[in-house]
Amino acid sequence: MKLATLHDLMVHELLDVYSAERQLVQAMPVMARKVSSAELRAAMETHLEQTKEHVERLKQVFELVGTTPRSQKCKGMEGLITEGRELAEEDIEDDVFDAGAIASAQRMEHNEIAAYGTLCAYASALGLDEVRKLLETTLEEEKATDQILSQLAESGINSMAKATA
Repeated sequence: MKLATLHDLMVHELLDVYSAERQLVQAMPVMARKVSSAELRAAMETHLEQTKEHVERLKQVFELVGTTPRSQKCKGMEGLITEGRELAEEDIEDDVFDAGAIASAQRMEHNEIAAYGTLCAYASALGLDEVRKLLETTLEEEKATDQILSQLAESGINSMAKATA
C-alpha cells in the first residue's frame, strides 16, 4: 500500500491499532488470571470488555473512512505482550508480579494513548468529525485505564511488592 496522503497514513495507523487491540483481547485474560490482587484483576477484566468495544468502534471507523480491516501485525504491541508473558513465566512473588503486571499494562496503554492521540489529530486535520469523536471516546477510555492502574499501584500494590521478602 502506497502512503501518498494523510488519509492513507491514517488508514495505515488504524490497521496498526486494530491489530494491537485484537492482540490485547487475546492476551489480557492470561495476565488477569495470573494477578493476585482482586482489584487489579477486576480492572483488567473491565478493560478487556472495553477493549472488545474498541475493536467494534474501530470497525465503525473503517466503514466511515471507506476501507475494511485487513491483515497487518502491530509489532510494537506484539513485543509488549511478549514482555508481559515473559514476566509471567519468571519465578516471581505474587505481589511483585502484580506490580510488574501494572507496569506492563501501562506500557501497553501508553502505546495506545499515543496511537489514538495521533489518529484523532489526523481525523481532525481531514475534517472527519465523526471518526474523530469515535477515536476520542477510545482515547479517553485508555487514559482512564492508565489512571486506574496508577492508582492501584500507588494505593498499595507497589508497597506490597516492596514488602515481599
